[in-house]
Amino acid sequence: MKLEWTGQEQIAADHATTWAFINDPARISQCLPDLLETKIHDAHSFDAIVQVGLGPVRGKFKFKIVLSPQPDGSHMKMTISGGGLGSVVDLLADADVRESGEKTTTLDWRGKASMRGPVATVGGRVIDAQAERVIGTTFANVKAQIESMSSTPA
Repeated sequence: MKLEWTGQEQIAADHATTWAFINDPARISQCLPDLLETKIHDAHSFDAIVQVGLGPVRGKFKFKIVLSPQPDGSHMKMTISGGGLGSVVDLLADADVRESGEKTTTLDWRGKASMRGPVATVGGRVIDAQAERVIGTTFANVKAQIESMSSTPA
């Protein structure tokens, strides 16, 4: 089963603050919903264990997440691979990061996922709805944390 998503987030913070945040595995990992455990490996990779619920199917999934920032500071790629409950999930995501005002940054993001195993048999609509919830919650958490940082006096 293959799924695709796109979206945009407006973040009330400058480009440098936003870029630094999305390049930090410790910060990004804490934005994942239903996070049970995380282990940072280096400056660009970490493992995350999350609780997943797809209709009647519930369990833990373990993912290896690799951040691949592009040198120009305007594009981030993310590779997520792993799974649980006998299923495998591979997700490729990327975001264009651009200044859209003096203290506003826009993230235009895209994601493509493929799933194999029992979870893929749950049904496209259930998986798509859950994935949209996870993606939406993750970006809402990123936005909230960055905006909180940028509004806090140094």
